[in-house]
Amino acid sequence: MKIALVTIVLCSTLAGAKCISIEDAPNKIGDTVCVAGKVLKVAQSRGGSFFLDFCQDYRKCPFTVVVFPSNLKDVGDVRQLEGKDIEIHGKIQEWRGRAEIILRDVRQLKGEAAKIPPIPKDYDVQRKGKFSAGQGGTRPTRKKEKPPQ
Repeated sequence: MKIALVTIVLCSTLAGAKCISIEDAPNKIGDTVCVAGKVLKVAQSRGGSFFLDFCQDYRKCPFTVVVFPSNLKDVGDVRQLEGKDIEIHGKIQEWRGRAEIILRDVRQLKGEAAKIPPIPKDYDVQRKGKFSAGQGGTRPTRKKEKPPQ
C-alpha cells in the first residue's frame, strides 16, 4: 500500500512539473502552471518594473513575465536572467491581450534561473539603479519668503 501511494504521489508531482512553452501560455490563462523559455531581453519600464521578454519584438510575443519594484527584494537581480533558459511557476493572467506571470518570489524560478544573486544593496528602485539609497533623493524644500506687506 505504501509503495502504491508513494508511486502515485511521485507520478503526480512529475506530471505537474512539466512546463509548457510560451506559445501555449495564452491557452492556460487562469491556470497555475510552469512556463519554459529563453529570456532574450530584460527590459525596465519608466516605473521601475522589469519585463522578461521571450521574443525579439515583445509586442508580438504571446507571453511575458513582469517583476514589480516592490518584489525585487524577494526575487533578486532579474537582469542576470537575460540570455538564460528559465522555468517559471505561477498563475497565468491576461494583461492587454497577452499572457503573463507576475514574478513575486525567486522560488517561482527553477533550475539555473533560481540561482540569481540578490538585488545589489545600493540599487534604488525609484532611480532605477542609478543612485544608491540615501543619495541623490529629493531636494530639501525651501521655505517661500513672505512678500512684503
